[in-house]
Amino acid sequence: MTPSARNWEHDLLAKANAALEEMIAPAFGKTATEEACERCRAITRQNSRTFYMATALMPREKRRAIRALYAFCRISDDVVDQSEGDRRAELEAWRQRMFDEGAADEVPVLMAWRETRRRYGIPAPYVEQLLDGIAQDLTVTRYATFDDLAHYCYGVASTVGLMSMHIIGYSGPEAISYAVKLGIALQLTNILRDVGEDWQRGRFYLPLDELAAYGINEGDIAAGHVDDRWRAFMRFQIARTCRLYDESLPGVALLHRDGRFAVAVAAELYRGILEDIEAHDYDVFRRRAHVSDARKLARLPGIAWRSYTNHYERSWRRIKS
Repeated sequence: MTPSARNWEHDLLAKANAALEEMIAPAFGKTATEEACERCRAITRQNSRTFYMATALMPREKRRAIRALYAFCRISDDVVDQSEGDRRAELEAWRQRMFDEGAADEVPVLMAWRETRRRYGIPAPYVEQLLDGIAQDLTVTRYATFDDLAHYCYGVASTVGLMSMHIIGYSGPEAISYAVKLGIALQLTNILRDVGEDWQRGRFYLPLDELAAYGINEGDIAAGHVDDRWRAFMRFQIARTCRLYDESLPGVALLHRDGRFAVAVAAELYRGILEDIEAHDYDVFRRRAHVSDARKLARLPGIAWRSYTNHYERSWRRIKS
């Protein structure tokens, strides 16, 4: 099977660029309390050891801001994943509290996130697109094509990268396409890793037309079949995701030097999850693929060299030639 024409890429770049029209000038408001910053740090450390590690060497203010972004995204996602009441109403209430000055002061994460949005001039449409993407999990249970799935990935992941760029600093609008692709690659990695877990939770993200092309149905997913059909399907999915990593990583050079290493670490270590899936015969039903702490630490020197020497750009030129 060959990848489909990338109609999604044109649509999503247009969406990302349009948001810049509502970019605000950076400004300072109330300073987030130490309690608010510590809460964001704790949420980041508890929920993503890879991201926590990746941001550890950033300058203090940018590190705090990135972790405020992460904490806001984490809690927003949890409203949909963990709430027991009317999840749509709770998500809308969370959205309204974010823009309510008084309400935000009562919630440490919102206080830190409000300061971050103001200080770095983060366009409001990216925040709205993120929350709209998260809301899709309330109503959308299947994705007919990869184009459909790419739009979802943009909403829940690429928007995070686009907001991160405003915190880190970037050279110009040419960086946007790289952030969009990296976000999709990261979310696809999540999806491929979590097929079994998601199915148990009543969620299913794999493109239905591509499953059908490999002769796989939902009964096979429910049974956790790992056979030649599944292996071929996963090889195709992983190859496409790796190509998106390859295409996105040259964008590291367009970021401010403060944040290049952090983004490269997050991308490369997450890509390592795909390698672990391959190493365990594509069985994502009975184990959760991961990169061990020892492997993470072993990779850091190489990632540092690649991020500061712009090796990613040279690698991608070789791939294209």
